[in-house]
Amino acid sequence: MKAKEYIEKVRSGEISAVKTTEGILNEIKKINKDYGFFNTISENFALDLAEKVDKNPKGKLAGLSISLKDDLCVKDVETMCSSNILRGYKPPFNATLVNSLIREGAILIGKTNQDAFGFGSFNVNTDTGIPKNPLDKSRVTGGSSGGAAGFTALTKFPHVAIGESTGGSIVAPCSFCGVSGLSPTYGLVSRYGLVDYANSLDKLGPVAKHVEDLELVLDVIKGHDVKDSTSLRDDLRKDRTVKKIGLIKETLDVDPKIKEIILKKLDEMNVKYEKVSLPKTSKYALSSYYIIAMAEASTNLAKYCGMRYGQEGKVNMPFNEYFSEIRTKNFNKEVKRRIILGTFTRMAGYRDAFYLKAMKVRTLVIEEYKEAFRKYDLLVSPTMPIVAPKLSEVNKLKPKDHYMMDVMTVGPNLAGIPHMSVNAGFYNNLPVGIMFTGDHLNENKLFKIGENVI
Repeated sequence: MKAKEYIEKVRSGEISAVKTTEGILNEIKKINKDYGFFNTISENFALDLAEKVDKNPKGKLAGLSISLKDDLCVKDVETMCSSNILRGYKPPFNATLVNSLIREGAILIGKTNQDAFGFGSFNVNTDTGIPKNPLDKSRVTGGSSGGAAGFTALTKFPHVAIGESTGGSIVAPCSFCGVSGLSPTYGLVSRYGLVDYANSLDKLGPVAKHVEDLELVLDVIKGHDVKDSTSLRDDLRKDRTVKKIGLIKETLDVDPKIKEIILKKLDEMNVKYEKVSLPKTSKYALSSYYIIAMAEASTNLAKYCGMRYGQEGKVNMPFNEYFSEIRTKNFNKEVKRRIILGTFTRMAGYRDAFYLKAMKVRTLVIEEYKEAFRKYDLLVSPTMPIVAPKLSEVNKLKPKDHYMMDVMTVGPNLAGIPHMSVNAGFYNNLPVGIMFTGDHLNENKLFKIGENVI
């Protein structure tokens, strides 16, 4: 059942929000030991919200179960970003997005597993156990919003997850798990209450089985927020017309079977498309992204030192030694790697050579996309260069191999433009995602084309 149909039945009294919430909570408890999708199950909080909805079922999302990635603050609910350094942290406030969902009758059922602070493409860099792919438990969900996509694919109940994307963390797990996910225009959804990875890149967006459900939830969570200095005042463009699509030539250098599935899906959709080249994006976006993202991440993570934020210990040594001890003990290997690399690119003598150059490249990437959108309504590519790999295969990869997985998705994230992954088909019984990318605030065109995919 699609979310819209379910919400209408809750509003009419045909379906009880409490009974549905009890059902989905029992489902989570039953599967979580095997799949590890949730870090926290908010049972009492969810049932309280459901009771309020049954008494007054008027919101746009009345009774709809929604899970949140574990980097969104919910008052008095543990928010740890899948990192030991924040284990036990319960925020004293709600994120703006959380308040928007509650106001419209959503039922917040818990916090989903992720790579610690969003650092990863496979959801293996987590301190809370690696989530398993819903189609094959020997494989990964993709990251960093792995729990969000994995549970969305497996649940039998109407449900939408909220994910977060910095370089592809919404669409990547959606591709691996066979669901739909939208990373919206940067600034469209407030980041207030989001635990930052990289401030100039982070975006919050929905994950669902159906494209219509993405649109339904985005309508609730978007909008200007005075608490977020990067929040946009502009609304979505109303034009939904898609006349011509550009197929990004450089993204077709993937497994021939994945290429075949993407081209077949485009042909089935009976949409006019032609190949377009984005040479600067294809050559420079990945390296530019990682320099910028790691520089911003190393700055954001500096506050977790055991004084004001993060785990604490006995201060019986000089402060620098104390800070080092807390961070060494509680940050995992990938978090430390990104702090070191990010700090290096910001150091005097290296800032001009790396960080500032990466920012200039970012501008070139944005200009290249803008030029393409003068000719095409949307761009299209495979979401990921591979299908979901086995955990045993991921364990053999080097850090650089992990970073290369984002080659399709970092461009739109650098440019802050909306992109959406929808399942295009299956390869060896594993889903293959197709990614559509639009110009700023053109989410409506993405929704229109997405509805034609399935």
